[in-house]
Amino acid sequence: MSSTTSSSLQVSFLLSLFILTSLMTLSAANFYQEFDITWGDNRAKILDGGQLLTLSLDEAFGSGFQSKNEYLFGRIDMQIKLVAGNSAGTVTAYYLSSQRPTHDEIDFEFLGNLFGDPYIVYTNVFSHGKGNREQQFHLWFDRTKAFHTYSMVWNTQRIIVFNNLESIGVPFPKSQPMRIYSSLWNADDWATRGGLVKTNWTKSPFTASYRNFKASTVEWQDQALDATGRNTIRWVQKKYMVYNYCTDLKRFPEGLPSECKWSRSLQRG
Repeated sequence: MSSTTSSSLQVSFLLSLFILTSLMTLSAANFYQEFDITWGDNRAKILDGGQLLTLSLDEAFGSGFQSKNEYLFGRIDMQIKLVAGNSAGTVTAYYLSSQRPTHDEIDFEFLGNLFGDPYIVYTNVFSHGKGNREQQFHLWFDRTKAFHTYSMVWNTQRIIVFNNLESIGVPFPKSQPMRIYSSLWNADDWATRGGLVKTNWTKSPFTASYRNFKASTVEWQDQALDATGRNTIRWVQKKYMVYNYCTDLKRFPEGLPSECKWSRSLQRG
């Protein structure tokens, strides 16, 4: 993650559907027109006349896609239904990224788990090639039986509440257009309980589904969370956050990143 409030950033990704949907209605795009399948042979498919895209993973290979267009600021919505059942060892990644050596990236990774145990959503932001702003949350809703919308709002001042803190030396992603990427792949060396739980290939192929992609590059330059949105973020941080780089003193023995002070002030209110 780039520097700035990751706790706010990551939760705002998850909550933006509930906070922002009333502000704008967009028609869903056609996957044939908006995306290219980039790897996985026939494991990735566009179906229903371009209204549905699926990725699958088997023991041989995963799959992925990317957007035809690049985006510099705006709102990105995607409805995703994650791998159901025993998804341990799998990762469904969904992110924005540029392709320069010092790249920018806004990242979701959904870490699978044993049946009945919660998914973990891992978030990160890179700016000018620097990340290390990870946070992790248990998802508090069933992410596999129905589609859920995941939204990113990104402008010159903030990624929702991931504020631009360049004034105190924190890099912010604002100059590199980014494409949308998603992939489904095996990461059982680390994804579930630090790699202790391996992928059960008897349950493959694993499938993630996508629909109702929407993108708008206008009307979002001044978007910020209101008091209700900030309170909701605090609630999720308190109940569902399982890792926050801004509290990891062992990882940063010489001092927490400078944006973490801003993050703590948000949490206090």
